[in-house]
Amino acid sequence: MKPEYMMASTPHNFVLKEGSLSNVVRKTGVNEDVMKEPFAFVTGGGTSLGAAGATTSGGVGADCTVTCDGEEDATASIINEDSDFLSEVLMKVCEERDLPVALKIGAHRGVNPKLLSAGDGVVVADTSVLARLCTRFPKVRFLATFLSRNNQHEACVLASKFRNLHIYGCWWFCNNPSMIKEITTMRIEMLGTAFTAQHSDARVLDQLIYKWSHSRAVIASVLVDEYTKLCNSGWSPARKEIRRDIERLFGGSYEDFMTKSFA
Repeated sequence: MKPEYMMASTPHNFVLKEGSLSNVVRKTGVNEDVMKEPFAFVTGGGTSLGAAGATTSGGVGADCTVTCDGEEDATASIINEDSDFLSEVLMKVCEERDLPVALKIGAHRGVNPKLLSAGDGVVVADTSVLARLCTRFPKVRFLATFLSRNNQHEACVLASKFRNLHIYGCWWFCNNPSMIKEITTMRIEMLGTAFTAQHSDARVLDQLIYKWSHSRAVIASVLVDEYTKLCNSGWSPARKEIRRDIERLFGGSYEDFMTKSFA
């Protein structure tokens, strides 16, 4: 199996603590012999961000263990930017094998611990971390989706500034009709069709049934409004242009992003 991207869905207080990697050979905690093995840091592959099937996250090898310190942070972190594992392993592997890093940002794990896996919440993330990652690793492709409504506008601005960033989907708490309409409208106004409107992920597979039925309906209504504006301005889009736009919003833009050259 050839993975299509690496997935990182990190809690708001994620840290990779010193010594949390096994077989430590130096400060980085990297087993260099394992690094040389094919697919050493990937255990599974994801499908594309189009409308077919649920995404499956990739993993890391070398018995990586990550923990949360359990303390409340003022803003949500994406990943420890000072981690040697990030710069010396993950980003190098992604660049060498042209594997995008898919980031799902803004989950606050265990807001109500009594609810167990149902007790997760949302927190506003620090989007400047994503901007620094895109700047620091210009040859690595980043796919990003944010959980908080407050981050959506900043995410659009970042996507317009970094050619190695592609935003996608209305994830989790954003996956309801009112939020899908607001987010999709804003993205179209700011990015045209240079994003993926929705993606196929679900904690419970049955969620894909209603997710796509209401997503298609809401996104269609947004497009109707936008094409109506065009008609009122004096330009009537052709059927093939409308089909082109829909294809881009539901996978075509992502596929173009994946073939973009960063050389």
